[in-house]
Amino acid sequence: MSRVMKYSGYGWIGEIPVNWKISQVKRIFSIGRGRVIATTELKETGFPVYSSQTKNNGVLGYLDSYDFDRSQLTWTTDGANAGSVFLREGKHNCTNVCGTLMPKDDSNDLRYLCYALAYISFYHKRADINGYKIMNNEMAEIEIILPPLLEQQRIASFLDSECSRIDAVIEKTRASIEEYKNLKQAIITQAVTKGIRPNRPMKDSGIEWIGEIASDYIIAKIKVGVTKVGSGKTPSGGAESYAEEGILFLRSQNVYDTGLVLDNPTYITDEIDEEMKNTRVQPQDVLLNITGGSIGRCCIFPAELERANVNQHVSIIRVIKSVFLPEYMHYYWLSKLGYMSIHLYQTGGNREGMTADAIKNSPIPLMPIKEQQEIVDYLDSKCLEMDSLIEKKERFLAELETYRKSLIFEYVTGKKEVTSAPTY
Repeated sequence: MSRVMKYSGYGWIGEIPVNWKISQVKRIFSIGRGRVIATTELKETGFPVYSSQTKNNGVLGYLDSYDFDRSQLTWTTDGANAGSVFLREGKHNCTNVCGTLMPKDDSNDLRYLCYALAYISFYHKRADINGYKIMNNEMAEIEIILPPLLEQQRIASFLDSECSRIDAVIEKTRASIEEYKNLKQAIITQAVTKGIRPNRPMKDSGIEWIGEIASDYIIAKIKVGVTKVGSGKTPSGGAESYAEEGILFLRSQNVYDTGLVLDNPTYITDEIDEEMKNTRVQPQDVLLNITGGSIGRCCIFPAELERANVNQHVSIIRVIKSVFLPEYMHYYWLSKLGYMSIHLYQTGGNREGMTADAIKNSPIPLMPIKEQQEIVDYLDSKCLEMDSLIEKKERFLAELETYRKSLIFEYVTGKKEVTSAPTY
């Protein structure tokens, strides 16, 4: 026998069971924020400190004291993970990148609220020039669907079981993708440092983290073979200055190792482009992300796009083609050498990104253009195979994540019903 449904009042929710309610977050939770916790305060034991990230469940370290003495929900207030919701159990602490949701009473199941809010908040985060945000005042107004308590418990127990199975497959798939990416980087690094010609003598590069290179290679600095290294800026007025058409304006979210991704392109006017003429992109420029979580992603600007400009998060590397092939420079940044150049610069200077000087002074194996072309041709073929395997894995991962979301949606909106008793 099917349950009686009613219209929820929200198009994206649709119908819900007639005995379910809709309330607002501010009526269910006391809303707060974590605090700034310096890394120097962290210890190896004690009460956990949670961040907004999913890695290691967000545990950064531990403190002797705690700010929160019972279980609650937290959410990521801004950045790529904005709107992500987590259940934090027991006595704990939260950093200032987390919003906190302490239930006002015990009339609801916290596990259920986590599932329901994690799905619903996805629709409420907003984009701004720096990514996504969902701040305290915005979270407060979000509507959340409330079944009777017993049904909340049934749904939470069912989703705990089902999502744990899905999450295990997701984790295994992610690990497999990382293995393929590491193998791809190893193949690139081998070719960039030792070439592809067999049985050739090697020599010490003189740099510990580069190791041996082919005996007829030299270690140069990138600055010996470039005419330009520099990044752009965000136009005055930020996102409000963007145009619906005009000059393509590239940001870090457009730059991927396999090429430009222009699903949601941004444009600037000819007048703004003229003001930023020093950072216009030319065909075969190497584009390198130099800040944030995508630092190190790199691609070549294709000739068919003709014109573009960049913001401050993307660096243009324009090579002297008699010294470096653009494709070889691209593979350098994808290799372990490029990764280490960025990592060591950040670690040594405690900086958030790469500067033009840091790029120019990065060490790079240098060989004749003819051999660079051999390396590029070999890596084009090998990376095509690897990228195809990675793409298949990533499609499967996306399907799993979509299925997980749809499963949660079906049950937290009452489209499907859990009939078994809850488990604890």
